[in-house]
Amino acid sequence: MYQVVPGGAGGTITDVIPKQKLTKDSRPLVGAVIIGLVLGISAVTAWCYYIASLRKAELLKTQLLDLNKDGYIIRNQQGSIVFRMDFRSGTLDLDSCSKEGEMLSCDRTTDRKLNFFIETVRPKDTVQCYRVRWEELAPDIPVEHAMTYKFAHWYGGALSAIQHWPIALSGQQSPKPFVTSDIISHRDEFGGILESYWLSSNATAIKINNSVPFHLGWNDTERTMYFQARYHDTPFKPNPGEEPCAELSYRVCVGLDVTSIHKYMVRRYFNKPNKVPAKAMFRHPLWSTWALHKTDVDQEKLLAYAANIRKYGFNCSHLELDDRYTSRYGEFQFDPVKFPNASAMFQKLKTDKFLVSLWTHPFVNYDSATFHTCVERGLLVMEPTGGLPALVRWWNGIGGILDFTNQEARDWFASHLRALRSKYGISSFKFDAGETNYLPWKFSTRNHIRDPSTFTRRYTEMAIPYNDRAELRSGYQSQNISCFFRPIDRDSVWGYEMGLKSLIPTVLTISILGYQFILPDMIGGNAYRNRTDGNGVLPDRELYIRWLELSAFMPSMQFSIPPWEYDNEVVEIARKYTALHESLVAPRVLELAGEVLDTGDPIIRPLWWIATGDETAYKIDSQFLIGDDLMVAPVLEPGKQERDIYLPAGRWRSYKGERFDIKEPLHLTDYPVDLDEIAYFLWV
Repeated sequence: MYQVVPGGAGGTITDVIPKQKLTKDSRPLVGAVIIGLVLGISAVTAWCYYIASLRKAELLKTQLLDLNKDGYIIRNQQGSIVFRMDFRSGTLDLDSCSKEGEMLSCDRTTDRKLNFFIETVRPKDTVQCYRVRWEELAPDIPVEHAMTYKFAHWYGGALSAIQHWPIALSGQQSPKPFVTSDIISHRDEFGGILESYWLSSNATAIKINNSVPFHLGWNDTERTMYFQARYHDTPFKPNPGEEPCAELSYRVCVGLDVTSIHKYMVRRYFNKPNKVPAKAMFRHPLWSTWALHKTDVDQEKLLAYAANIRKYGFNCSHLELDDRYTSRYGEFQFDPVKFPNASAMFQKLKTDKFLVSLWTHPFVNYDSATFHTCVERGLLVMEPTGGLPALVRWWNGIGGILDFTNQEARDWFASHLRALRSKYGISSFKFDAGETNYLPWKFSTRNHIRDPSTFTRRYTEMAIPYNDRAELRSGYQSQNISCFFRPIDRDSVWGYEMGLKSLIPTVLTISILGYQFILPDMIGGNAYRNRTDGNGVLPDRELYIRWLELSAFMPSMQFSIPPWEYDNEVVEIARKYTALHESLVAPRVLELAGEVLDTGDPIIRPLWWIATGDETAYKIDSQFLIGDDLMVAPVLEPGKQERDIYLPAGRWRSYKGERFDIKEPLHLTDYPVDLDEIAYFLWV
């Protein structure tokens, strides 16, 4: 055989080399060499891919966080997964990612450009935080991340009509605006006090940045919460001149235990009150006319109510004249028919040593004498064009709503409150409403607000001059207002939907959100028609007594339906527990209230506050702590004079004098609690 080597355009033969034919013995050797070469090349290639994958894995890992194209996970120091977030708005192109120091960043998904980063921050040795931002560069593209909540129990977020502790989500909900709402009339919405903050039993917390147009959804089957940012089909609005490009930014922090990570988050992200309200508010009950008289209150009924408080021997921090004392809503003069001599009435109450607060609200009904003035002066929230006032429907009619972003409207409202104080000696005000669901879906204000709940914040600021005894039912970034915050009206029922069982989960949730001066609504509920267990006029007697006992261990007490509407036994029980509140509860609460100014720590605390690794404590919603040394276990079931009680490890003394020195948690089964008792235990 010959091999021909071309040598020029004509293919001239330039060399001829004889080639020997392979023998049968040499063929296996050549095959082995070829196979060896292939295997060697494959091994080198595999090694190169392995090294590249290690480098990519190292690139996409920062501290205890692992990033992939579809999301990320965070582990604790022991290596367990404590947090998982999936990306639902796009798949990251990992080839666009880079790492510089503790910052991971990517600049595109598989189909578009974006700005994305995760930055590791270690603010202290026991806390690891991750700043996350996903920013779209084109308008009207929502950003959505999905947090898995199956790894732990979660707390925080917002009040709701059916309140559970920990959070219990049901059904499927597409992301909707995370804004304050009145959950009496809108029971599927978020409540009037909310913050975009959640905390878990595995020592993980997440805080959404306040600048985010934040929407929240969930799927209980997948055990997932959807965190979404968007500017289309929403009341959120970008700042003037800005493109509606959505950005979802937040911080996830991991600590050693649930209590310590919450303490860190509160100190870092929440406003703190700058003063403690009047001490009398903590010591003595507030008496409101609302549940007893509703809008039928008048001068004679108010004076009789005050006289009975004294007749039956009760103390009073102040008397609250609720809706309705004016002729029309939006006016500030007393109705001359219902209150023919308001000046003499207030003088009589002053002589009898009653301080008085008045109900107020942000609405100006169209038939009021003040509506024309507000329209002429541009004091109301306007329609999107800014040409006409936006009429809104609320529970007492139709009218405008004052624009509290407008300094002139603030001054007008404040001047009327000052005039009432000056003329009648009013001590303070109950600021009702303030939720954003009373704003139109589309609206305009004098000063632009991108987040509708900023309106709630602006309204709560009107209480600052009166915060010694003021009362608010809505709050957003309002922890520093330094007055009492009240959960919205409770129904006179036993259950979790606005009833007695909702009270502890509601107060614990408000506390976790940074609001510590809590007025837990009226004892026995509001006695609304068709939402009352009992004879239809008064709440059920047993319900009233159990509600009274629980309220005695809250930061403040509030009566409306008075105990003398029942019988002498109920009056005696009420005297017993108002006295116990003053002697046992109020001193502790006042001491803790002073600490709130510096720490923001809750006054009313969950059991896990002192039992951070206790799985049972994470789920208990019918017991609570005042500080660290007083544990309360009320009876919340009808017809029961016993209950199961969970005692965390420690040295406890019961209200009966029993001592429990236990190194492990203890279940007390069917612990007897008579109708005139509430179980409580002091740390020895």
